[in-house]
Amino acid sequence: MTDPGPGPIEAATARLLDWLGRTAGVTARLADPDAPVPRVSIVDSAATGGDHHGSPKPGSVTVYLLEVRPARQTRGTGPREPYRFTVRFLVTASGIDAVRSLDRVLTAAVHAGEPEILLTAGDPALWQALGVPPRPALLVDIPAIVAYAEQPAPPVLHPLKIEHVARRTLAGTVAGPGDVPLAAVRVEVLGTTLATVTDAQGRFTVAGVPDTGEVRLRLVGRGRIFVAAVDPGEPDLVLRCDLPTR
Repeated sequence: MTDPGPGPIEAATARLLDWLGRTAGVTARLADPDAPVPRVSIVDSAATGGDHHGSPKPGSVTVYLLEVRPARQTRGTGPREPYRFTVRFLVTASGIDAVRSLDRVLTAAVHAGEPEILLTAGDPALWQALGVPPRPALLVDIPAIVAYAEQPAPPVLHPLKIEHVARRTLAGTVAGPGDVPLAAVRVEVLGTTLATVTDAQGRFTVAGVPDTGEVRLRLVGRGRIFVAAVDPGEPDLVLRCDLPTR
């Protein structure tokens, strides 16, 4: 089985860790908020000037995947837009450099315009749910998408054939009993979206009617419906129907 590679949540996590190290200039690790902070060994502390009892690495933060949140979806007339969502992370720091580390993250995000930083990580309910004491932290939102699989277009098995259909204009009169012209009668060409309404003299004109032989018209008026078959070659149609004149 072929490895599909990282999924969207894993990719969002990797982007945040990379951004923290490359842009914000802090060492980041993915861990639970209550995970012990890495401490510098005696050899490392001598090189960094730290004490010999061990201390948190300077400029380090812990990243915890807090939740996956829905985002506003976009729709268009073209190909289907990917599904969009947001991965929210809790970025914490501890030790004597906690404030400096979070300062770097916040300042870098503001200067770059991304990622989105939320200053609401001080909610006591959040830390109670996590089961750890409150500490300096930021919430960071990373956008993510899931692209829909593209459906390939079916192959064209035969050459494209274009047929030209002649069109003509139908004109005539709708009359009721005694050949009284009927106004405001809707005239529809069945099988098409073509339609019009008769004028005060009962006249109608419908352009663009396919010249395919017999044409069927539907007359709608006075609460009644009639269907008539006509010859499109007739220059002036007279459609008589049993509709009241008023």
